[in-house]
Amino acid sequence: MNLKIIVVFFLGVLTVLGFAPFYFFPIPLATLALLLYFWRNSVKPFNAGMLGFSFGMGMFGAGVTWIYVSLHDFGSMPMPLAVLALILLCAYLSLFPALTGWLAVRSRAAAPIIWPWMVASLWMLSEWLRGTLFTGFPWLTVGYSQAPHSPLAGFAPVVGAYGVSLLLVVSAAWLSCWLGQRRSWRFLYLLGGVWAMGLGLQWINWTQPQGDPVTVSLLQGNIAQDLKWREDHLITTMNTYAQLIRESNGRLIVTPEISIPLFREDVPTDYLSELAAQAVANNGDVLIGMAESVSSDRNEYYNTMFSLGVSAEQRYRKHHLVPFGEYIPLKPVFGWIIQVLNIPLSGFSRGSLDQQPLQLAGQRVAINICYEDVFGEEIIRQLPQASVLVNVSNDAWFGRSIGPRQHLQISQMRALETGRYMLRATNTGVTAIIDQRGRVLQELEMFTTAGLHGVAQGYAGSTPYVQAGNSLVLGAAGLLLIIGWLSVFFYGKRKTL
Repeated sequence: MNLKIIVVFFLGVLTVLGFAPFYFFPIPLATLALLLYFWRNSVKPFNAGMLGFSFGMGMFGAGVTWIYVSLHDFGSMPMPLAVLALILLCAYLSLFPALTGWLAVRSRAAAPIIWPWMVASLWMLSEWLRGTLFTGFPWLTVGYSQAPHSPLAGFAPVVGAYGVSLLLVVSAAWLSCWLGQRRSWRFLYLLGGVWAMGLGLQWINWTQPQGDPVTVSLLQGNIAQDLKWREDHLITTMNTYAQLIRESNGRLIVTPEISIPLFREDVPTDYLSELAAQAVANNGDVLIGMAESVSSDRNEYYNTMFSLGVSAEQRYRKHHLVPFGEYIPLKPVFGWIIQVLNIPLSGFSRGSLDQQPLQLAGQRVAINICYEDVFGEEIIRQLPQASVLVNVSNDAWFGRSIGPRQHLQISQMRALETGRYMLRATNTGVTAIIDQRGRVLQELEMFTTAGLHGVAQGYAGSTPYVQAGNSLVLGAAGLLLIIGWLSVFFYGKRKTL
């Protein structure tokens, strides 16, 4: 058992290679197949749970190391405390695959053709639960590893990232059953059939181009995180973005999240007028990230994107805030954390849930700020009205870790799910133009000060995922589990007779 725990820990580590920046999408299929093989051959549910926990510690321990960078390098948390916080977070996240393993063994008496669907449903539901509890942390949902190159990515517009997870895990389960019953080639036939179907779905155009393409300029200021909020660096920051905007020829110009580290009312009027004039000269609009205060004592403020230019001034306020980064949950209990972390403006208010796309540069722009694009069902709230998606972020918090590339892959999945271009403007990278099939058309080199100038096509229409969200795959998983548990009762009872 001890050797198995070590083996599955490293299987978890290897699974990270399926995600960006590596994009080796077959690896999670193999590592999950071996994990499920061990589960299938576990006698006790507790042992399977421990294997799932070890797998999770390997995957999350290798895959979310950027949290340590955020806490220690930029949040000024002492190293021992930052390491402890990372370990505790990974342990919490690992409880979900542990629970899946425990339940997988409990359901092992199901008919052999049913068990793969049961364990895949359990895995997917545990990921959905992880992405929902305590505002959610869906990072490293295994479905993301299949975007955009895997045949399974063809299912993303139909069932979303969680649905792709389900199909990846059922494929791994079929492979594990084949490993255990080498003459049962039917499992490989099923696997091949699903992956071939995914390839076929990629030929379907779920959405249609609408109107003429729009020129865009996505700006990357490359402001170091340890300088971003320093008063003596403020003028340099403002000059950097003013210069980038002057050099932009796009009808839609986008700056990153809180690119100007001031409250809107504190920004000189002449400065904003100059930026607006450039947008007007381009016959378009510019989106500028700033904080927005709505109370005289500044106890209520928002993470906001403002538009300036030929269109009427509009705004989008961030709704899904980052716990302990943008707000402190249960302040009476966790309020002390803000004394440890060096995080400015950590008391943001939530924007409204029913915000509509902004009418800019001839497009209907659905904005999401930083962490918000991790939640697919929240993105589709502005669809099908929106013609293009825009993500603004400050991934400087992740440093030179793999975090920014993982965030890029998440944006690629959002483009696939919605059939829309995703435009990303980030402080230090990855600034990119992603097409409706999740392909990166252009990107800026990270940690450079530049503008990414290109063209984006607006799209209309709805993918099945836009219409149904996660309800389709959640309902399917629930139905599969009901069928599975009935199979456990009747099939298992028949075997004992």
